Amino acid sequence: MSMTALTRRDALACLSLASLFSAAWARSAPAQAAEAFRSIRVDVSPLRANAGDPTAAWVERELPRALAAALAPRMARSGATLVVRIDTLTLGSNVGSNVHSSVSIDNIGGVAIVNGAQIPVRATSNYDSSPIDQTMIEQSNHARVSALVEALAYWIGKGSYF
Repeated sequence: MSMTALTRRDALACLSLASLFSAAWARSAPAQAAEAFRSIRVDVSPLRANAGDPTAAWVERELPRALAAALAPRMARSGATLVVRIDTLTLGSNVGSNVHSSVSIDNIGGVAIVNGAQIPVRATSNYDSSPIDQTMIEQSNHARVSALVEALAYWIGKGSYF
């Protein structure tokens, strides 16, 4: 038997084994499908107890809409119910918190509950203070809460949590 035939045979055997192992690996590790949702509920009772209204009312009104838009491709009749409980929402200083900047950081946090599993969720947004905001504080705060709601819905919609 020549050395060339043996080498060719070994190469074919190695390629066959490699394709066999890669096919077996592909079957054992399928890509995880994104969770489908049937309905979305938002619970702001902890936020209402901590921050009160109108902050909790703004989140209660805007978050379901933002989540529905962000999760539209993942909505299905046979999906799970997504419950998002908002526990905290903090707005940074209205005049900026940094020495050399007028930017403050706002935070929203809570828990997403899917099929009994609780997944912590959190988002932040930057607020760049404006002199006009000092005279229109409620409108400014509402815009800041809306930005936080949009950020949280975006990350949940991207599948960053589940």
